[in-house]
Amino acid sequence: MTYLRDAAALARKDLLLELRGRETVPAMVLFVLAVFVAFRFALPEDQERAAAGLLWVAIVLTALLGLVRAFVPEQDQRTLDALVLAPCDRSAIWLGKSFSVLAFLLVAEAAAVPLFGLFFERPSAATVGAILLADVGLAAIGTLMAAMAVGGRAREVLLPLLFLPLAIPVVIGGVGATVAADPARYLGFLALYDAIFAILAWATFEYVVTE
Repeated sequence: MTYLRDAAALARKDLLLELRGRETVPAMVLFVLAVFVAFRFALPEDQERAAAGLLWVAIVLTALLGLVRAFVPEQDQRTLDALVLAPCDRSAIWLGKSFSVLAFLLVAEAAAVPLFGLFFERPSAATVGAILLADVGLAAIGTLMAAMAVGGRAREVLLPLLFLPLAIPVVIGGVGATVAADPARYLGFLALYDAIFAILAWATFEYVVTE
């Protein structure tokens, strides 16, 4: 219970900072909305597969936009070291940050997915399920990559190099779940991705922040 309480406290702190500053979520929402508006007039109306690919690329890039700032408040205020040295399991830091990143993603998608349905096609239940599964995986592995990149001088460049290759399976699984007649295997693939990378991120986070 103490472990979950520590993670919840960190996630609550991030959410309160966002409510006060409104820096991350508005940028994510505006970015994904701008992408959909731009491609609404660039893609032919019969390009359903292209629209599905656009949806998933937009989700991954929106997640990246939020991850760039995941550890920036702690780094800028020089509290990251204190957070690491706090008397709690360091993986609770990863869990709390993953929760907050997941919350930011869900808020951005709550605005973006209806617009996608208006401009292109109404997302199916399988697509919505795939988005939720993908969000978990992107938040889990992205938080670990953000922790690795935050200490670098060029974190805005380093984070995409670390994160985007690992997000390719999410795009493949998401597009498959969106366009396939039988999306069950793609949903299973996304669930497996979540499980594997969440365990890996949880197990290795302590060594990442220690270094």
